Amino acid sequence: MAGKPRLLVIDRENAHGKTPIDRFADSYELVVVRTISKALALLRDQKFAAVYVDASQLSAVRWVGMMIQAEEILDAISDGVAVVDPDLRIIWANPEFHSLTGPETHPVGTPFYKALGMPEILGPDPCPFTTAVASRAAASTAMKIAGNRYLRVTVTPVFDPSSRLTHLIALTRETTDETHQQLKVNAIHKAGDELADLTPEELAQMGVEERTDLLKYNIARHMKDLLGLDFIEIRLMDRASKRLVPLLTEGMTPLAANRELYARKEHNGVTGFVAATGMSYVCPDTTRDPLYLEGAAGSRSSLTVPLVFHGTVIGTLNVESPQPDAFDDRDRQFIEIYGRNIAAALNTLELLEAEKLSTASASVEAINRELAIPLDDIITDATTVLDRYAGHDEDIIARLRHLLYRAREIRSLIHKAGSTIAPPAKQPPTIAPARLGGARILVVDADESIRRSAHHLLGSQGASVETARDAHEAIALMRQTAYSAALVDIRLPDLDGYETYKRLREVQPSVPIILMTGFGWDPSHSIVKARQEGLQTVLYKPFRADRLMEAVEQVLRTSSTAPTPTAPPAIDGRTNAHPPAPPGDSRPTENSRHDT
Repeated sequence: MAGKPRLLVIDRENAHGKTPIDRFADSYELVVVRTISKALALLRDQKFAAVYVDASQLSAVRWVGMMIQAEEILDAISDGVAVVDPDLRIIWANPEFHSLTGPETHPVGTPFYKALGMPEILGPDPCPFTTAVASRAAASTAMKIAGNRYLRVTVTPVFDPSSRLTHLIALTRETTDETHQQLKVNAIHKAGDELADLTPEELAQMGVEERTDLLKYNIARHMKDLLGLDFIEIRLMDRASKRLVPLLTEGMTPLAANRELYARKEHNGVTGFVAATGMSYVCPDTTRDPLYLEGAAGSRSSLTVPLVFHGTVIGTLNVESPQPDAFDDRDRQFIEIYGRNIAAALNTLELLEAEKLSTASASVEAINRELAIPLDDIITDATTVLDRYAGHDEDIIARLRHLLYRAREIRSLIHKAGSTIAPPAKQPPTIAPARLGGARILVVDADESIRRSAHHLLGSQGASVETARDAHEAIALMRQTAYSAALVDIRLPDLDGYETYKRLREVQPSVPIILMTGFGWDPSHSIVKARQEGLQTVLYKPFRADRLMEAVEQVLRTSSTAPTPTAPPAIDGRTNAHPPAPPGDSRPTENSRHDT
């Protein structure tokens, strides 16, 4: 048998019984194959004396020519191609696929996965061969092979006319560079997410400086572990002055760390240029770049990116290397991604600080809202008693005046206490000046909800608000305290609107008064009669906040005494010897109290 010449027989029909080739069995060693691809694989690796194809299968010969031509093309392409039989054994592979296997591995005749060193299947498909056969369509998945290399494998099944699987074609494309880049991007995103990721317990225990220190520590660690960078500088831009304030300097010279830089295109180095333009800047050779200012000692190249949040540049991130041309476009992409995470983390810290400030302000506002009416009741009752005792017991008068002073002082003390629990602002916030700052306004209405609304709406604009429930309380308050303006409802329990208007004008003739009415209802014609005596403004309830502000601002502008109120006139022939103490002055006036 060993001396017989070998004959390769291509029998695609797989005929049964006596066939014409049986007569060659005595003279040749017959090797029968069913597929052209298998025949080509054997012809490439083994020697045959001849190839036999039955006349009925001559069409296959033409297909062989096409296969040979295709093989020449497949040998030249950059992707790996392997033809695999139904048992997943490789029957042909091009040179690029050979390069994916080990130097001692001969892929032809070897199971596909074994030829690739039993790769790690990354998905999404756990076995593209099984999926391709079941779906009768191409299936693909990612794999990791030896040497930390990554492949994208796409398998296409081939069936004969009788729907029998003849072989599978596996196309392999190396994706190592893309995968490494994506893994690095994912690692940078993950590191960025960790920058300001603090538990509620940690937030409660850490102050602003401690959270900032933790952020700086994480940035330095990520830069070294993920990007291999030791020379780092982060600067934050002051919005008002455009000054770039150092936040983190690792490996920079003392001169560079303390250098004054501004967000300007000229004379402020690469950092100033990046902050001014919002564009990243790669400096391949620091010795030749006119913009570069020394950062790290011996630095030969640098990369600077803007820190951008919601389209606004808030700072810069600069990294440097002792090697020239150390940064490419891929490095720029990585640093820009991480820079966005840094900007988001910095914004989170600012939001946490602002949230604490907002919480403190909300607490103060809530306390003020709850205490406003009780304090008004104390002030009103004390003033009413004081008004009745005028010219009588001086000790009672002194104590009442001190009570009034202390009741009014409580409001300022609440604001003072609120400022101590709020974190100090890094820079004064830009806030529009209070529209009613310095004005003291009296609101007279039997409806408590109206009095509460007045405290909230007018007080939020800087006004000092006091309220009364009826006309006699209002008259008593105005006898003891000077007001910039008064808002008076025309339906009070004791006097009508016109009578109240007239009595208040008698006490303080110069104070502007606004009459308020619900839905224009005025059965006693108070508004008509008051207009005849100088009333300028009427406010209809329920009023909007903007309409209330417009009305108050209008009367304050037309009043020669606004916004500083004048002292009230004499009471029972005597002057008010004890005007309210100035805000913030906790000392009682002389003789305003006696020891008990």
